[in-house]
Amino acid sequence: MALQCGIVGLPNVGKSTLFNCLSNAKAQAANFPFCTIEPNVGVITVPDERLTKLAELVNPNRIVPNTIEIVDIAGLVKGASKGEGLGNQFLGNIRATNAIIHVLRCFDDGNVVHVDGSVDPVRDKEIIDTELQLKDLETVSKKIQKVEKMAKTGGDKEAKKAYEVCSIVKNHLESGKSVRTAPLSEEDSEYIADLFLLTAKPVMYVCNVDEGSVISGNTYVEQVKEAVKGENAEVLIISAKIESEIAELDSYEERQMFLNDLGLEESGVSRLIRAAYKLLDLATYFTAGVQEVRAWTITLGFTAPQAAGVIHSDFEKGFIRAEVIKYDDFIKYGSEAACKEAGKLSVEGKIYIVEDGDIMHFRFNV
Repeated sequence: MALQCGIVGLPNVGKSTLFNCLSNAKAQAANFPFCTIEPNVGVITVPDERLTKLAELVNPNRIVPNTIEIVDIAGLVKGASKGEGLGNQFLGNIRATNAIIHVLRCFDDGNVVHVDGSVDPVRDKEIIDTELQLKDLETVSKKIQKVEKMAKTGGDKEAKKAYEVCSIVKNHLESGKSVRTAPLSEEDSEYIADLFLLTAKPVMYVCNVDEGSVISGNTYVEQVKEAVKGENAEVLIISAKIESEIAELDSYEERQMFLNDLGLEESGVSRLIRAAYKLLDLATYFTAGVQEVRAWTITLGFTAPQAAGVIHSDFEKGFIRAEVIKYDDFIKYGSEAACKEAGKLSVEGKIYIVEDGDIMHFRFNV
């Protein structure tokens, strides 16, 4: 599942520094790979200690982790929605992503010039919000023009419903609010899904702080938390400066010592990658055998056949059953055979909803 998170922010807030640090995330996850697809797109491993623990028990020929794509999107300026700067390219790149990581500058440093002359993360957030909202407003207005006549003059119920939903969204945007906070049901959201609205995407705010604020935050972080409390969005505190220093260290052991000296259990980059995975509403199941121990990405709520289809479409088409062991049971008993003997292997059918951490073996016939 090639899912993308786009890193956005005003110029000089630290987003590109964070993206560059992600290229060294491999040392935070047992030397799994990072690779660049394009100059600003990276495929990044999702840190998951469960995969490592399974591999220690199974001793497979290879280990395959989950990955997500992170896109470093060009800095935005006021007027982007009207094509200013790299406006159209910027907005087009965001439209292609599944979620947004919004980096905000939350530190003072006279040597790092702010594009607007002063540090104010809430203002910076609102600048980008406004540009995205204006673009969405343009998109929704075009759809309203398209369905309005059919909705008002014909008997097209679908057109009428689309018009009603788009009107709600338009009013919401005109009040300066993002689509993700609009009062829409799941059914309503289907009527705007084809528009790929920018402000409908889930968002995570990353507060880039100074070294002294990385554990408990600062006044700027509190201002951000207050500003976004109605958005049901996660706020993550990271120091891009610390992350860049970690990235320069040669070994995993050196990096862990550096983190321990700062009173940190893990790097901000690792936390960011995991949070991005969660932001995309994803879960992990595992397959474990001597050939490989592998993590598979699914959307939360997938049934067993859908999960099987992530491996190969034939697995879903010819699905017979799934043999499931819970992760904690596998760790406790140490092997598939021991779990079977202890009665900890269950046989599940087509309606089984896969849980995060399940270890699965599929039976199928094509």
